[in-house]
Amino acid sequence: MASSTPLLLISCVLLASCFSATEAQSKPPIVNGLSWTFYKSSCPKVESIIRNELKKVFKKDVGQAAGLLRLHFHDCFVQGCDSSVLLDGSAGGPSEKSELPNLTLRKEAFKIVNNLREIVHKECGRIVSCSDIVAIAARDSVVLTGGPDYDVPLGRRDGVVFAQVNQTFVDLVGPDANTTTILTKLARKNLDATDAVALSGAHTIGIGHCTSFTDRLYPTQDPTMDKTFANNLKLTCPKIDTSNITFLDIRSPNKFDNKYFVDLMNRQGLFTSDQDLYTDKRTRGIVTSFAINETLFFEEFVLSMIKMGQLDVLTGNQGEIRANCSARNSDNKYLVSITEEENMGSSAEMR
Repeated sequence: MASSTPLLLISCVLLASCFSATEAQSKPPIVNGLSWTFYKSSCPKVESIIRNELKKVFKKDVGQAAGLLRLHFHDCFVQGCDSSVLLDGSAGGPSEKSELPNLTLRKEAFKIVNNLREIVHKECGRIVSCSDIVAIAARDSVVLTGGPDYDVPLGRRDGVVFAQVNQTFVDLVGPDANTTTILTKLARKNLDATDAVALSGAHTIGIGHCTSFTDRLYPTQDPTMDKTFANNLKLTCPKIDTSNITFLDIRSPNKFDNKYFVDLMNRQGLFTSDQDLYTDKRTRGIVTSFAINETLFFEEFVLSMIKMGQLDVLTGNQGEIRANCSARNSDNKYLVSITEEENMGSSAEMR
């Protein structure tokens, strides 16, 4: 056994170098309407404003970084990166927030985005979309927890159409998904296996709810899960319907690094959708490459994030720039008119 270890390490290194040579790409193209310098003249401080504000937020609670990063994922995969996930329900349609896959999105993340919008609009006027703010905040969540810095193409507009009911189930990858399901769903978005594994690496920060993985513990333990890891999880989640939470990455839960992939190689992935990436031969090599080469993971993650961040974006005269990230401008006007009518009625009664 001892003699096979060097061979294993050599093969892993060779795999990583080959993968790096074949997969690493230059900066991906951007869609018409987006630009690397979109706010250079109209709001040159937008990115520094957001980053400085998020530094304060994360100093108080670094866990909010994972919440903002996840918000960007859930926005882009359902109906594109149009910030429709931020909308409250109205007469125009039901909210994506109320859909089951989105119920575990951090409520504070929505508040942070709207607060950033308020600060940015105070500085520059209503010219920066909520969709761009979400994309910038997601990037800064990566950077400020130790991950790679990268440019974000900007110029997205905010959507005015609610997503179809149950669309979240169609587009989002659930914690119980296997690799086939993951690859199929991402292929619909023109994302490949490398993108799938790289984007899954976002689970290097954040938390998971017991109900998202206790089916791997009860009634019998998932054989792909390390026994010691499983026993420790049972202490946190003693029953299948426990409402507790635990970290997604046991090695460095609040640092954006490649340890998530080390977890997978040690059979310590929390969700089925995590661990199956190493179990499945189609993606195992990519997981291994990222586990032994953090630089490679960072490079591929950036490329995949930029690609994902352009899914079905609205640009130019499409959509709108919301005055409130949680409501379409037309809904805002309706609410204002109703409030004014109520106030006028109250004044008349007082007279």
